[in-house]
Amino acid sequence: MKSIKKDPCKLYACRIQKCLKENKFNEESCKDVINEMQKCCDKWFDESLCCSGFKKPAQK
Repeated sequence: MKSIKKDPCKLYACRIQKCLKENKFNEESCKDVINEMQKCCDKWFDESLCCSGFKKPAQK
């Protein structure tokens, strides 16, 4: 049986959802959490399904 790999950015995606819910979906109030998610996606974009709504980082 194939093992399921944990999404490396799922934790950040959950934090964004929690923050948005607690702040009546005001994105400005969750800027720090969103920035953390972007950093995760910069590193794990190709491995994380949670990053599909974020821009793919430029190739170095």
